[in-house]
Amino acid sequence: MSTTATRPATSAVATATATATATASCCGIGVDGGLTREAAETSAALLKAVADPVRLQLLSVIRATADGEACVCDLTPVVGLSQPTVSHHLKVLVEAGLLEREKRGTWAWFRLVPARLDDVTAIFR
Repeated sequence: MSTTATRPATSAVATATATATATASCCGIGVDGGLTREAAETSAALLKAVADPVRLQLLSVIRATADGEACVCDLTPVVGLSQPTVSHHLKVLVEAGLLEREKRGTWAWFRLVPARLDDVTAIFR
């Protein structure tokens, strides 16, 4: 005797609802909360800016200075790249809001933006 013969017929809507309910709570974690799509895109752009080893090194070097700022002329030999390449990486960090740029004479100086660094850590809280 087949078990399908003894089951009552169910509508497609009832089956879909039961499946959706089972999927939503199958592991007990729920589906509410988390980042919105817009927040995820904003966070991804910020993480993309720091997802390069040279940029992480630049942030670290600037953070380690006594005044929390550095001239591009001092950063270039530390990372071992050409000045235009270092300037490109610094530009990405400025555009992400992680650094502020100040022109002093012929050189550009960069300082950390602590609130924006807090935004990076807040992504994982």
